[in-house]
Amino acid sequence: MPTEHTRPVVTQALIGVNVLIFALTVMQSGNLAANYRGSGIFETFALFPPYVAAGEFGRLIGSGFLHYGPIHLLVNMFALFIVGREIELVLGRWRYLAVYGISLLSGSAAVMWMQIDAATAGASGAVFGLFGALAVILTRLRQNPTGILVIIGLNVFISVTIPAISLWGHLGGLAAGAASAAALLYLPRLFGGQRLSAQRASRIGVVALCVITLVIVASIAIRVVMLRELIWGI
Repeated sequence: MPTEHTRPVVTQALIGVNVLIFALTVMQSGNLAANYRGSGIFETFALFPPYVAAGEFGRLIGSGFLHYGPIHLLVNMFALFIVGREIELVLGRWRYLAVYGISLLSGSAAVMWMQIDAATAGASGAVFGLFGALAVILTRLRQNPTGILVIIGLNVFISVTIPAISLWGHLGGLAAGAASAAALLYLPRLFGGQRLSAQRASRIGVVALCVITLVIVASIAIRVVMLRELIWGI
């Protein structure tokens, strides 16, 4: 039976928020399958790079909690439940939440650079980040990461072959999730040696995550400037 410290409350909360927002979009649109049509939440938060360039920065995060129909939601939430609870147990709640958030933001950043002509949404970028993080965790624990690498490869193949799936959002999340997990699990030992206190290791990890976040934010800022010049000539 899960205890207070082993229950994956962050994973459960993330799933709950995603399901709640999906239900709200269905109520707004009146259509379960096409919940994005006529939904004010979708209109406000779907990721469309020109709108972000116009100053609607909430789309960078908000889009990660929107889903196009029940199948899109179920696939992402199933993956989040299976992978997320394991990572939350290993990293702890706050570090896990940080990896999730950084992966989500990085997926949006990749879309800003590589897919400016379509509106995208979904938790897939964050979920791909968890795939990358799990591969790093298994490697760090000296366990065979082949299974998760096969899953990553299969999902990348699906992203390439099926239209309307954001390959770049997936890859952006994957890279950031792997980098964040590596920063948490490898950098403290690299900079602190074998006899590193838990407190100092935690500080090194936090600083590393902050640096990764700043790099992502800087890339978004640069892209916003470029898009403003491209679209409006300013």
